[in-house]
Amino acid sequence: MASLDLLETYNGDAVDAAAVPQHPISDFRDVIFESLQAGGRLVSLFGRPVDRPGGPLLLTAVLADDTEGRLGLLSAQVERSFPSITPACPAAQAFERELAEQYGVVPEGHPWLKPLRFEPPRVNASGAGGGPEPRPTIPAGYDFFQMSGEEVHEVAVGPVHAGIIEPGHFRFQCHGEKVFHLEIALGYQHRGAERLLEAGAGPRTSAVAESIAGDTAVGHMLAYCTALEQLSGREAPPRATALRGVALELERLANHVGDLGMLAGDVGFLPTASYLGARRADYLNSLAELCGNRFGRSLVVPGGVRFDLTREAAVKLAERVETAWKATRAAASLFFESASVRARTDGTGALSADAARQLGLVGPAARACGLTRDVRRDHPYGIYRFAHIPVVNAETGDVFARAWVRFLESERSADFVSEQLRALPAGPVRVPCEPAAPGRLVVSMVEGWRGEIAHVAVTGEGGRFIRYKVKDPSFHNWMGLAAAMRGEQISDFPLCNKSFNLSYCGHDL
Repeated sequence: MASLDLLETYNGDAVDAAAVPQHPISDFRDVIFESLQAGGRLVSLFGRPVDRPGGPLLLTAVLADDTEGRLGLLSAQVERSFPSITPACPAAQAFERELAEQYGVVPEGHPWLKPLRFEPPRVNASGAGGGPEPRPTIPAGYDFFQMSGEEVHEVAVGPVHAGIIEPGHFRFQCHGEKVFHLEIALGYQHRGAERLLEAGAGPRTSAVAESIAGDTAVGHMLAYCTALEQLSGREAPPRATALRGVALELERLANHVGDLGMLAGDVGFLPTASYLGARRADYLNSLAELCGNRFGRSLVVPGGVRFDLTREAAVKLAERVETAWKATRAAASLFFESASVRARTDGTGALSADAARQLGLVGPAARACGLTRDVRRDHPYGIYRFAHIPVVNAETGDVFARAWVRFLESERSADFVSEQLRALPAGPVRVPCEPAAPGRLVVSMVEGWRGEIAHVAVTGEGGRFIRYKVKDPSFHNWMGLAAAMRGEQISDFPLCNKSFNLSYCGHDL
């Protein structure tokens, strides 16, 4: 990445926003393509008005060199349209659709500029700010992809689903039981989170950041607080950093173990399904021991953490996690050793490493395809700069691989939690966090349980956010689910869907 004309930085380092090099759009695209050819990848792509609503739009791209642990920043000004990056970089497809919805700019040559979350442009046709209220529903007259031919039929599922589940619409094109194409329509959970964050920084924005995805409260809040701390020139104390890592791994454990139980239920393997449902509660209750909330809310705050543990309580919590993991491992082993389970999971919903790389998949979904992407190792932050967790991956990219990666990651998370709780550094758990500095930009990345979370904050006068870009891992991975279903039986969709277990609200923001 060193030969490219971009601003090099690192995860969690604040830089001068004005120092990000601006290119003509043709050179902007060339630098991105050169970075991809050199093994880099696109972390984020977003826009913001240069001077006024309706004026030129400043595009900013964040590129990652995972081998060297570096990030690269570059920008370009565009008017009402720009040449699409997606044909050469499929991972950009959702970012460009988002730009079209938020600002009304057209990525010319985009292969399928369909709605992303049905958000109207921030600027209306007259160039005035505001625009209509958000419409998180499928627009009238929207044409879904269709097939024709004898015995070809269409199956529509959602957005209202059975049970307690968020809304999303799935449209299958099938021949008999075989799925030729799955189109996913989201946006029903759109709340305007980025716009609310741009009102900050402040107490209200902290609450919004923690609510981006309810099952990833620790992950998103950690990304937000890291960004805010770097913008104000402060570091969380070592004890707080360790407790943040413990909370993040407990969040990972609770969700991975819960998903393994749900996968067991989807294939009718009740021993593991019943037992892991109960074990998930052990890890949620462990989070509650830290802060009084089973989902880790109110624990991570700017400057550190809100609550502390005595040494006796920390050791007791470590013992609790160790006991829970022994029971978890025994129940999960039954699942992986069962011939009937393997018959349903092996080869189901398989995705190749090349497809995962092109789509920009992250987290366990990417590692199940053989891509060893993990922010904790590649772009370390917080406690992971000093205490390392081995990255695990599989090769087959199917339901079994996604389950196996979750199991192995859970094992390493349990060990990490126990080690950190038994060796918490002394000192305070929180320091005052000063107001953010003006004219700065920071990229804050966290390895959430679904994968890479990326927050990009840009400050203006008075240190207020003038742009706050959020990328939940589901933003990339929903397209991975659609690709994994091609050629599969439609009856395998619940199993494939649970093996990804993506967030509706994290995508919709």
